[in-house]
Amino acid sequence: MTFLQAIRLPRSNLVLAGILLILLGNFMFALNDAMGKWLVASFSVGQVLFIRSIGSLIVLGPMLVRQGIAPLARPEKPWLQALRVLTATADTAFFYAAVIYLPLADVMTFYMAGPIYIAALSHIFLGEKVGWRRWLAIVIGFCGVVIALRPSASSLSLSSLFALVGSVSFAISMILSRRLRATSDTTLVTWQTVGALVMGLLLAIGDWRPANALDWSAMLLLGVVAGTAHLLITRSLKLAPASTLAPLHYTLLLWAVVFGIAFFGDVPDKQMLIGSAIIVFAGLFIFHRQKVVDVVEADNVPRSVH
Repeated sequence: MTFLQAIRLPRSNLVLAGILLILLGNFMFALNDAMGKWLVASFSVGQVLFIRSIGSLIVLGPMLVRQGIAPLARPEKPWLQALRVLTATADTAFFYAAVIYLPLADVMTFYMAGPIYIAALSHIFLGEKVGWRRWLAIVIGFCGVVIALRPSASSLSLSSLFALVGSVSFAISMILSRRLRATSDTTLVTWQTVGALVMGLLLAIGDWRPANALDWSAMLLLGVVAGTAHLLITRSLKLAPASTLAPLHYTLLLWAVVFGIAFFGDVPDKQMLIGSAIIVFAGLFIFHRQKVVDVVEADNVPRSVH
C-alpha cells in the first residue's frame, strides 16, 4: 500500500494531488519521449522497448513484492485488461517508430489529438452521451490533425501514419484505464509492462545491435522513467475526474517543443503549429462542454483511494 493509498483526504485535496501527479507524470513522459528518440536513432525499436520494459519492472519490483502475485492472476474484466495491454503496447511501439524520422514535437502533435479521440470513442467505451457541440469540436479537431498530417502524395509518410495509429491506441488505453480504475496501479502497469516486454522481444529478433555499458544503462533508465510516469498518471486518474485532468495533457506538447529544440534542434514549422493550435483549441472546448453538461459521479472523485 502506497502513502497515497493509506491516507484519507478531503475530495478537494485528492483532486489537487491528482493534478500535481499528472503534471509530474507528463514531464516524466516527455523526458521518456526525448530519451527514446535519442536511443532509437542507434538501436532498433524492439531492442529499446525490451530493455526499457526491464527497467520498468525494476521500478515495479518492490510494489509487486508488497502486493503479491495473486491480483495479477485475477484482474477485473480480463478482456478489457488484455485490450488495454494491447493498445498501450501499440501506443509505445508506434511512438518510437515515428520519432525515428519525425521531430519530437511533430509526433506529439498527433498525440495531442488523443483527448479528441477519447471524446469520439467515449460513447462506445464509457457509455457517455456526446452532444452536437462536442461533435463539432471533434470534427474541427480532426481538421487540425489533417493539417498536421500533411496528407499530400508528396508529404504523407509512413512515420506520420505510425504517429496517428499510436495516438489512437493511446486514447483507447486512457479510456480503458478509467474503466479499470478499481484495479490496483501495480497490476495495471505490470501487465502493460509485460506486454511491452513481449512485443519488444518479438520485434528485436533479427535486429539486435551491440551496445556498451552506457547504452544499456540509458535504456534501463528509460524504463525507470517510463515506469514512474505510468504509475503517476495511473494514480492521478484515480484521484481526480478525467475531465479535470485531461486539459493538462497538453503540457506534453510544451515539453516536447522544449526538449526537441534543446536536444535535437527541431523547431516546429508553421503548418505544424497551426494544426497544433486547432487541436488544442478543439480539445479544450470538448473539456469545457463536458464539465458543463456532464454530472460527475461520486466515485469519479473517491473519498479514499483503494
